[in-house]
Amino acid sequence: MNRLTRHIAAVSARRPRRTVAAWVFAAVLALALASTVGGSFVDDFVAPGSQSEKATDLLEQRFPDAADGSAQAVFAVPAGQRLDHHRAAVTAAVARIAEVDHVTAVASPFAAGTTSPDGRIGYAQITFDVPATDLGPGALTAISDAMRPARDAGVVTELGGDAAFINGEAATSGAEAIGLLAALVVLLLAFGTIVAALIPVALALITVAVGLGSVLLLANVLEVSSAAPTIGAMIGLGVGIDYALFIVARYRENRGAGQDNAAALSAAMATSGTAVVLAGGTVVAAMAALALTGLGFLTSVGLSTALVVVCAVASALTLLPAMLSLLGDRVDAGRVPGRRLHSLPESTVWWRFAHRVARRPWPFLILSVTVLLVLAAPALRLQTGFPDAGDDSPSSSSARRAYDLLAEGFGPGVNAPLLLVADLRSPGVDRGALTALSDRVEADPGIAEVGDPRFSPDGDTAVLSMLPTTAPADDATSETLARVRDLVPGNVAVAGLTAMTDDLDRQLSDTLPIFIAAILAASFLLLMVMFRSIAVPLKAVALNLLSIGGAYGVVVAVFQWGWFGSVFGLEETYQIASPLPTIFFAVLFGLSVDYEVFLLSRIREEYDASGDNVESVARGLAGTGRVITSAALIMTVVFLGFVADPSPLVRMLGLGLATAIVLDATIVRMILVPAIMTLLGRANWWLPRWGGHRAPRPRAGVVEHG
Repeated sequence: MNRLTRHIAAVSARRPRRTVAAWVFAAVLALALASTVGGSFVDDFVAPGSQSEKATDLLEQRFPDAADGSAQAVFAVPAGQRLDHHRAAVTAAVARIAEVDHVTAVASPFAAGTTSPDGRIGYAQITFDVPATDLGPGALTAISDAMRPARDAGVVTELGGDAAFINGEAATSGAEAIGLLAALVVLLLAFGTIVAALIPVALALITVAVGLGSVLLLANVLEVSSAAPTIGAMIGLGVGIDYALFIVARYRENRGAGQDNAAALSAAMATSGTAVVLAGGTVVAAMAALALTGLGFLTSVGLSTALVVVCAVASALTLLPAMLSLLGDRVDAGRVPGRRLHSLPESTVWWRFAHRVARRPWPFLILSVTVLLVLAAPALRLQTGFPDAGDDSPSSSSARRAYDLLAEGFGPGVNAPLLLVADLRSPGVDRGALTALSDRVEADPGIAEVGDPRFSPDGDTAVLSMLPTTAPADDATSETLARVRDLVPGNVAVAGLTAMTDDLDRQLSDTLPIFIAAILAASFLLLMVMFRSIAVPLKAVALNLLSIGGAYGVVVAVFQWGWFGSVFGLEETYQIASPLPTIFFAVLFGLSVDYEVFLLSRIREEYDASGDNVESVARGLAGTGRVITSAALIMTVVFLGFVADPSPLVRMLGLGLATAIVLDATIVRMILVPAIMTLLGRANWWLPRWGGHRAPRPRAGVVEHG
């Protein structure tokens, strides 16, 4: 691996202008193709093999009209007024909606009787000729424009329902740019020169451009979730900057030791470059493991993020050496006054602190583990649910405002419509027994009403609409759904977005243990082979679980319990989005192993040279301290930039990732690693005889004194 990374870098460095031009061309081409022939994003919420999937498939085959998407055009007037006083304006808006592409039917609230008891709120039910997931945002924009006559008359108009929620265009905060600026400040402090600080940022921007352009192209052949670009950009910015930081730090340290530029670059790519490949491979493997959940949207998030990380590794191995070759000595241009570029390990705070921990490892170990367990404790009360329109920020989307108006006028269950789908070809309920089935279901205390049956053209499939009494993400709705499924015979299934997301929640709960076990086993084997040790990978797995648990606990405390909610701009509490624990684990475990690889590579190098366990840990921490701390700060500020996003789901992701990185880079790397490795002594590097002669010896990772 060392020779391979050295060779790739050497080829790029010999032709630096061609390499840089190739990457710039790739970025421009990827973005141009993405904007012209790039695919659209589709959120596939179907849990394979679930009852809702079978019901949906049956409708698409036999009764496609019933499987088509729907939305509600919501009209409202101030308290004390009545909507029918604006009948002409609302009727004109409904007529214009009927002319929009993909709209097959729209029912006026006055003709259909869909006005609230106080007469203030009403909605027009809209039916499309395609499923909600295939509609796209264009039709929704056209419908919103068609509602102008009502708006001009002073009527509040919003667009809600499943199609509006699924296809709504998410607002952005622009905080990502602030995160990049903060990262640049961290890099200036870490490197002490302006040029060296700008290199990782430039590299990350090109990497994300190529990566996200590739994700859009991927959407032509795969169903890619709308969350994929946000998560891909978040991780891509973080690892893109970090990988460049690790290599540039080693390159400049080699130059400071007296090596010429070519030799310094070659040595840096053979050591830090190898560590980047191994670390990036770990993140790619962790993200690709999301496919084990069997859920399409999580698989697409994992593959898309893995694609961006692959771009980050490739740019670090090729574009970065070319840039460093072109810059030469100018890499140290623009020196920040008062910053020393190099210093001895013994003069660093990390070396001194590691020895302090080594002198009293047990107190540091017990205190640190206690802190992490306290932070993780709220995770024991974690409550998950799939986000619906009611989880959007209050003013961020028309779908959220429509959701609130519908709940106010008609009760929360109106936002959670369900369908009873009966396969009349199969044994069970027949056409004549549908009325009795309807009465039995409607008698359930969680069901507000069941509509009259509709039949497919061939008469072999029946559909009954059903409204619960509670909101889509309410636990009571899930309980009602379970009771209804127990009430109906085998040829009747429940469909609808609420049923689909409930099945998806169950699928996530069932597959999460398998997913976690697979990642833990793979990372253990990887680290065992890399470091020729049993204790080191066991320690890494245990400590990563602690830092991830702490992140889970903080997210639960803030979003679910509302602690410090005002600090993060939260106006209410939320259930934790059910996909997040899985995504958290994949991303955080991959990033945590990143830091583990860089730190332990240096500790192993020092141990092989001296055989002194305590001193090798201290020197390893000193050699990587500034770089890992800087990398963690950069990751943290990039992730915290997403906490300002209007979407609570993105805020949860940003806060959870930032928290885990902070815990990992401080309590875990600075305290727990030296404490445990001091206590284990020579056992750190024990490996059974059967594996010792097969495992390759690791080469040095990142080195940066400061």
